[in-house]
Amino acid sequence: MATSDRFQYLQALVTEFQDTDSAEAKEQVLANLANFAYDPRNFSDLRKLQVIDLFLDMLTEENETFVEFGIGGLCNLCLDKANKSHILSSGGLRLVINCLSSKREETALSALTTLMYLSTTASRADITSPPVVECMVRFSLSGNRRIRNLATVFLEDYCSEKQVQEARAQSQHTHSALGIPLPDTSPHNSGETPELKLN
Repeated sequence: MATSDRFQYLQALVTEFQDTDSAEAKEQVLANLANFAYDPRNFSDLRKLQVIDLFLDMLTEENETFVEFGIGGLCNLCLDKANKSHILSSGGLRLVINCLSSKREETALSALTTLMYLSTTASRADITSPPVVECMVRFSLSGNRRIRNLATVFLEDYCSEKQVQEARAQSQHTHSALGIPLPDTSPHNSGETPELKLN
């Protein structure tokens, strides 16, 4: 697809999302945009069309599928420096952290991966704040292999030994990290869960 054609197609998707009242149609558009966000050739167009902001907006929606595709899209494009900077400067970090409390496995996995990708010298303190590390300690004990493995990588590569020890000690006092339930591996679960907040 030619560059101009690709931009027009992406623009048409964004317009369709804004114009339709159908939740199903919006979900389909978000899935398409999240897939396009995987290709670095589309990053500039996605920024021009404010798709990163659209993905961020989806993280506060009640529709769990909107949240899943929104965080999936962010995960696909956030390794790029310009995209990462935009997400961080837009307050996206807190929104991503809140997604850790999702009962959906894919949403929690994307949030966990996105947090690692968003790590910078400036953002590291928030990404490894006690509530987040406690959540990762709990995830590292999960029976879900994908969640467990990613959380273990997070604890080993992004946290100090002291942070992990303190989080483990805290987790023993509180049965779970801020009451965060482990994600449900069923494909569609709309149960409400408490949000993980930064202090």
